Amino acid sequence: MNDNELYDAVKSVALLHGDFTLRSGRKSKYYLDKYLFEADPAILRELGERFARHITPSTTRIAGAELGGVALAASTSMASGLPFVIIRNAKKGYGTQKMYEGKLEVADRILLVEDVATTGGQVVEAAKTISDAGAVVEKIVAVIDRQEGARENIESAGYTFDSLMTKTNLGINE
Repeated sequence: MNDNELYDAVKSVALLHGDFTLRSGRKSKYYLDKYLFEADPAILRELGERFARHITPSTTRIAGAELGGVALAASTSMASGLPFVIIRNAKKGYGTQKMYEGKLEVADRILLVEDVATTGGQVVEAAKTISDAGAVVEKIVAVIDRQEGARENIESAGYTFDSLMTKTNLGINE
């Protein structure tokens, strides 16, 4: 799948029009439903392969924040052969009561994958959880950058950011 084919595939399954409230609280006339593109096996496979291209020789693990980042981290793990860890949004009140599921070790160097980045708030929280565990976030990569401040917020928090596509690539002018 080339870039334009991927952009068209994501747009055709995930772009919705209407009145939406985003996680950031912002209002939008369009919504990119990550679960619709993550549930498509051809798109998910391609995303995993593209995320895997961001792995460096020092990367030891993939991470994704619940819930949208889980399928992306798993797909990237399968494409790269590296293990992945799930970062929770809140500590669970039972069992191990950790902020993550799977192994996360002090020496780990992490590629943190994200679905749709608007302000970058959730992925910065996930990156801080990883850092608090003693691991290093090498890079944060989103499927889609809505170009509404995520890059600036993520980079000002001290992380390197990239995206596989932007709203401009998808032809969204809103």
